[in-house]
Amino acid sequence: MENSQTKVVFFDIGGVLLSNGWGHLSREKAAKKFKLNYEEMDVLHNFIFNVFEIGSITMDDYLDTVVFNHPRDFSKEEFKNFMFAQSVELPDMLPWLKEWKKNCGVRVFSINNESRELNDYRIKKFSLHQCFDGFFSSCHLGMRKPDPGIFQLAMGIAQARPEECAYFDDRLMLAEAGEKLGIRSFHHRDFKNTIENLMNLKK
Repeated sequence: MENSQTKVVFFDIGGVLLSNGWGHLSREKAAKKFKLNYEEMDVLHNFIFNVFEIGSITMDDYLDTVVFNHPRDFSKEEFKNFMFAQSVELPDMLPWLKEWKKNCGVRVFSINNESRELNDYRIKKFSLHQCFDGFFSSCHLGMRKPDPGIFQLAMGIAQARPEECAYFDDRLMLAEAGEKLGIRSFHHRDFKNTIENLMNLKK
């Protein structure tokens, strides 16, 4: 990677390596399974989700507002277990990245928006320490993408200039947020496309 001077590669997790931790499809499934009013749940979710993802409230606080604001015939633990079970590995990318990381010659970090409990669960469940040197997660940093501060903090801690970094995200808007700061950013579309872009960083 001498020519490109790429020293650090940042990855999003949800939508790239794993399914989204608690996206709208998972919430729709939850509403159906637990017989919830999805429209009401979605309004409350949108109202409070930002503070949940920056770590200002716990999962219990979130659920008290979004789900257990009415008496329910299921427990909070049952609902939490359902939430955790929505995290699944996406095809190909994660095992490839774990193997690539062994000899890639760069440092690799995540930059992701995630609540604390889901973040911790996903790191442990899918052994993400095998492909990341560290995790810049919104729940620990108190800010979320596309806030430029989260990218700037990540680069500051990694001691890397924007032109020395690459970033992959499945959401175009978030890839563009990195690009605006001078980070070479890529919109992750699929496994093949992202692998090609990673390999091209060596040229």
